[in-house]
Order: sequence, then structure tokens, then C-alpha cells
Amino acid sequence: MSIYDFTVKKRKNGVLELSQLKGKVFLIVNTATGCGFTPQYEALEMLYEKYHDKGFEILDFPCNQFGKQAPGSDSEIHEFCTAKYKTQFDQLAKIDVNGENEDPLFTFLKEKMPSEEIIGMKNKVAMKAIQKISVTAVKPSDIKWNFTKFLVDREGSVIKRYDPTFDPAQIEPDIMKII
Repeated sequence: MSIYDFTVKKRKNGVLELSQLKGKVFLIVNTATGCGFTPQYEALEMLYEKYHDKGFEILDFPCNQFGKQAPGSDSEIHEFCTAKYKTQFDQLAKIDVNGENEDPLFTFLKEKMPSEEIIGMKNKVAMKAIQKISVTAVKPSDIKWNFTKFLVDREGSVIKRYDPTFDPAQIEPDIMKII
């Protein structure tokens, strides 16, 4: 099975077939509007603006599984992101990334990249605290919190997983290698 075999629900109507992204580099992120990591939208938008014309996309999946930090409707989440962070990439429909209702795309991503490297003592301490309060992260490969990021290359290979504490601006060197 390939990442291109998946379809995901759009924020409005319809589905996005990931096969439409063949030949592009993309970052898949589970997000929330009321999270301490929500300001990462700024760096995500910077990456999008800088690399979109070179074939880079961001797939933003709001998720309410972690501290109920994405309580709004899909439309409310989109309005928040465009108003506060001036995001130009679209959000997809809200999903679950862990558990019995997890979206199959995230099952696939976790199988391909079951863990992430946590860099820096501050981030390691933050992730230990997050793991203690994350009630939906049961298996070692589960998403621990909002703003877990997966980088996919032009061939559809999942090449890296970044923990929630990882600043998206620091993903730029990895994007530059594959764009």
C-alpha cells in the first residue's frame, strides 16, 4: 500500500485523493487551535509561502483528541487560522489520529514512521509531560499530541516524523534536500 492510495475528507465537501499529490513534497500535521503549539502555524505558513511554488503542500488535519483543544467546527477552525495566522493552506476535515476511530492515513503514517527523535533537553522534558497527560496515546507509535508532523517526499515515501515540540521552521533543511 502507498500513501497515494488514501483519500481524506476535505473541510467542505468531498474528498482529497492523495494520488493528486504525486510528485509533490508534503507535510502532514495534526493540529489544534487551542494548543500551546498553535503558534507553529506561523512557521508552517512561512514554509508554505516559501516552497509552495516548488511543489510543497501542507495537509492540516485538526484533531480534538488531545485536551479537547480543537473544539470548533471545521469552518470555525479555518476562520481562526486564516484570521490569526493568515494561513493560505487549507485545513482538511477534523479527524482522530489514535484509537478505534483513527483515520487510516494516520495508521499508515504511524506504521511507516513509528517514532520521532526528540532533540534538546527542554523538548524531552516537555514530551515526557505530554506523554503523561495524553490519554489517547496508548501504543508506542501513537501520536502523542497536537502538531506531530510527517514529511513525505516526491515519491510518496514518509521520510521523517517530528514531535510536537519540533519547530516547523527547523524542517526547512529537510524540505530543501527533497524539493
